[in-house]
Amino acid sequence: MKNYQITEWCHHFIEEHVAPGDLCIDATAGNGYDTAFLCHLVGDRGRVLAFDIQQAAIDATCRRLFENSLSHIGCPILDSHVHMNLYADPESVSCIVFNFGYLPCGDHALSTKADTSIQAMETGLSLLKKGGLMSLCIYSGGDSGFEERDAILSWLKTLDSRRYMVVLSSYYNRPNDPPIPVLILKL
Repeated sequence: MKNYQITEWCHHFIEEHVAPGDLCIDATAGNGYDTAFLCHLVGDRGRVLAFDIQQAAIDATCRRLFENSLSHIGCPILDSHVHMNLYADPESVSCIVFNFGYLPCGDHALSTKADTSIQAMETGLSLLKKGGLMSLCIYSGGDSGFEERDAILSWLKTLDSRRYMVVLSSYYNRPNDPPIPVLILKL
């Protein structure tokens, strides 16, 4: 593992679940880091759909893909992650990545919201194939508050343990509301 940032921690587990030729989704494209990471994993035969509602995020993701010669693999989509089922078939996706909060270096007034985030995760679970992985990076505090974090954590407890394994980690000794990494495996 390169470092102990939340995205690197999640990437470590994602690498174990994604293979060349897979279909993956970056549900919160942001600056395109996860999109590019997934593109490298799926390779030339794979596909990565990257969703964001902010044009700035789509532009940043397009730039990152172009700079890394990954534009033929990644497909940035200016649409809500709630609608990802319009772009992928049920049980066809190997991995879905979410980063909840706001776009780094973007407008902090624009951030993910509990109601649409939970709706998107429910949709995403229907798209995951058996053995598929959903990775959540839950950022809270500061500008975004705790409402979304608390709603997501409550929702996770309702998932059927016969269908999903939910692993929640924590940076237990870090101050100031550190991010929470969560992995959901579809059984």
